[in-house]
Amino acid sequence: MAGNTFGNLFKVTNWGESHGPAIGAVVDGCPSNLKISTTEIQKELNRRRPGQSEVSTPRKERDRVEILSGVLEGKTTGTPISLMIRNKDYKSEDYSTFTEIYRPGHADYTYKMKFGIRDPFGGGRSSARITAGHVAAGAIAKKYLNEKYNIQITGFVKKVKDISVDVDPLKVEPHVVENNIVRCPDPKIAKEMIKLIEDHKERGESVGGIIECCVKNVPVGLGEPVFSKLNADLAHAIMSINATKGFEIGDGFGVAELTGSQNNDEFTINENGTIKTKTNHAGGIYGGISSGMPLIFRVAFKPVPTIGKEQNTVNEKGEKVKLAAKGRHDPCVVPRAVPIVEAMTAITLMDHVLMHQSKQ
Repeated sequence: MAGNTFGNLFKVTNWGESHGPAIGAVVDGCPSNLKISTTEIQKELNRRRPGQSEVSTPRKERDRVEILSGVLEGKTTGTPISLMIRNKDYKSEDYSTFTEIYRPGHADYTYKMKFGIRDPFGGGRSSARITAGHVAAGAIAKKYLNEKYNIQITGFVKKVKDISVDVDPLKVEPHVVENNIVRCPDPKIAKEMIKLIEDHKERGESVGGIIECCVKNVPVGLGEPVFSKLNADLAHAIMSINATKGFEIGDGFGVAELTGSQNNDEFTINENGTIKTKTNHAGGIYGGISSGMPLIFRVAFKPVPTIGKEQNTVNEKGEKVKLAAKGRHDPCVVPRAVPIVEAMTAITLMDHVLMHQSKQ
């Protein structure tokens, strides 16, 4: 599988660079006759777009999506859907000092070593800018999953640096998440997070955080044996997002401290006769296959590596230099990453739904 394409039956190919003419995605394998519009896709893109608040990059991009193929009279045709988002507000001159310098914590060095060439302007393919294509493709998957299975995907900011919120993910509602710019479901904690981000931004610093995601109404049986387990593919999708450094599902690393009897989810019967579990330590997956319980997972994001604070580094000649980066960068990517996490979750579930249907 090429490094720019994700999925088996529902395939998403991401293309474009941060400072190129446009970015986008090609979705192949979407069933026909799904009603979809640019308005629905745009709603998700607006949640990810830059310049939306004081805790995000000041780069101003409207991120207007264009559907170039695969949709006729508002319905998918079953053929590849090409989605394009034109870049407008890029300032390549801000990166002129980066052309021969390796930014600490960035992909400059690894890209140059792998390909023998790198795009210093916004980081090219290594930029989080390209995740707009993920979100556009994910909007299509979200629509299908919600219409066919009533699957609901809700992500929220659980932690920024050392400030966290303790909430039941099953009770978090999307409209509450969207009520503040940091996308934290607790308004009081949200204010503390915003102040922390702004304080670090003023000092030329950045901070990381954690996003938690809950998926309701997942059908039983999604996931393939051994190498295409649902949790494995979900981890693959989520860890493909820029700046991710950790993934855990259910109780995650916490299970290492439990006994078998504490960790096991006992089965019981619902009032309607369906099987469920009393607890959900497993996060909704057993043996790589969905159990019908909610999928619950968390993902850790590192601080943005491009910061204004002076750091020691080297240039391509191997000379020691100092770098205080200029340009427009998020002081914390976590708030804008919520729709990206939701999108990659939807793309993964969409792929597994289609694989499951093919075996029925």
